Amino acid sequence: MYVRELVSSLAQAGVASDVYTRRWADHLPEVVDVEPGFRVVHVPAGAADLPKELLPEIVDEFTDGVLHHLTAGTDMAADAVHANYWLSGVAGHRLKHELDLPLVSTFHTLARVKAETGDPEPQRRVDAEAQVIGCSDAILANCPAEASQLVRLYGADPGRIEIVPPGVEHAFFSPGERAGARAALAHLGPFPGPVLLFVGRIQPLKGLDVAVRALAELDDPTAVLVVVGGASGSAGWAEVERIHKLAAALGVTERVRFADPQPHHMLSTFYRAADLVLVPSRSESFGLVALEAAACGTPVVAAAVGGLRTLVDHGRTGFLVEGRDAAVFAAYADQIVRNPALARELSAHAALRARDFTWSTAAGRLRRVYADITARSLVTCDG
Repeated sequence: MYVRELVSSLAQAGVASDVYTRRWADHLPEVVDVEPGFRVVHVPAGAADLPKELLPEIVDEFTDGVLHHLTAGTDMAADAVHANYWLSGVAGHRLKHELDLPLVSTFHTLARVKAETGDPEPQRRVDAEAQVIGCSDAILANCPAEASQLVRLYGADPGRIEIVPPGVEHAFFSPGERAGARAALAHLGPFPGPVLLFVGRIQPLKGLDVAVRALAELDDPTAVLVVVGGASGSAGWAEVERIHKLAAALGVTERVRFADPQPHHMLSTFYRAADLVLVPSRSESFGLVALEAAACGTPVVAAAVGGLRTLVDHGRTGFLVEGRDAAVFAAYADQIVRNPALARELSAHAALRARDFTWSTAAGRLRRVYADITARSLVTCDG
């Protein structure tokens, strides 16, 4: 979603881009023209149904495919390579050296940050991130907290870090009628009382267990927790099973409603239906869920980590929780659902705050980054 929205805004600003992604189904065409100046190239690399855990094994094959397309006389000569996530960073690092092009890197999550929260990644990823950071001509951080992490944990050059916050599509994410939104979600069951919402991948990092415990702590037997998302990563299905067992042990099984991952634009209905959104992540480089909720005028109770500290203005647009005590999350949730005047105030301030974040603004900042790095000498490394 981040890549799609950002590249679309870049195209509208006159910066044409090819987006290279792995062919994940055999029927996909090689090139898809999304809109003028924005096309997607599907690169064959590994079996279509390759598990996520095996993707590091086919990075070289993927990079070969991108390199072939870039050097095969295509009608879009590249001025720079922009890598998103660490696997693309490995590909981008090689492409930089083979094509003598500047490299921009956006990581979204960082292995050493995850390790600090008890979710370690393989050393292979740690080493790859360090190499890519060391050779990137520009490194995009979503917020000041991520910029600090890049410097503290990876020794990144602060002069090469550019803070470019993501945006939100306000045509989709805006305040709306709660009753109508709940009616649209009637298939999830009745909503006799407050609705708490969790949106995100079901994996330990996202802290769904804290949200379930907060529901159990809330002194309202009519409250429900709606969970939008599916299992993700090697521990995803084990986490789903653990969450179901936890809900049963706490006696809230009937009050936890699961919904499959949704098309992005459909999430606004869930945000509008909720009294508040819980974001209890162990770490967040930015926190798009919190931003989208705010744009819909829905207060957020979030962990005080990473970019969430930037997005949530404590006591004004929502609440920040230091630590992972579900009782504290529940206490803030209780303030919101029991005080309609406070809820309205938080809602209004949240929607106003979210207006500061647009994809066109992000694209404008990135356009300046591209112009800058293409006008100076490339960063050198031993890669």
